[in-house]
Amino acid sequence: MDLRDRFVVALLLSLAAIAAPAFAQAPPAHPQTAPAPAGAAPAAGAPAMSNYLIPIGATISLEAAKKAAAAASAEAHKNHWLMAIAVVDPAGTLVYYEKADNTQLGSAVVAVEKARSAALFKRPTKAFQDAVEKGGAGLRFLRLEGAVPVEGGVPLLVDGKLIGAIGVSGDLSENDAKCATAAAAALATKTASN
Repeated sequence: MDLRDRFVVALLLSLAAIAAPAFAQAPPAHPQTAPAPAGAAPAAGAPAMSNYLIPIGATISLEAAKKAAAAASAEAHKNHWLMAIAVVDPAGTLVYYEKADNTQLGSAVVAVEKARSAALFKRPTKAFQDAVEKGGAGLRFLRLEGAVPVEGGVPLLVDGKLIGAIGVSGDLSENDAKCATAAAAALATKTASN
């Protein structure tokens, strides 16, 4: 290695050492607090519990996945929407899938991706859509692998625990979300009444 090559290597290493702190992860803007005990009301003015703190429960059963999908399908039929519906477990593994006849073919994949996004990130996909819509720092979600910034994916919670998620696709994203939300509500209601 000649003198010029050594100089280039030394320069690159120096620049890397100077720039490294700029890439370090910044501390959180506000410290996280532990979730309130089950059944306890949040303090007045207290922020809502972070999605990061939602505990993962038992994996959704095939029977419960079918119930959730049936509720989404009923909402779609009521409004004459053709939908693809996917239910996944907390790890994003497909548990149940159905697609109405004549649903656009692209929705088959999108429904599964919405469900996986909602499960893996413990939040509705609308949260990503809203962040991207605001621009600025919200645009970073476009590069977050697995985050789908289109409404229609909703986590499925039972007793405050994530058991899976549902993704619906086939119409306008707000209509997809209506079906997914109906499914989550029906599952929570049916589980609570058992």
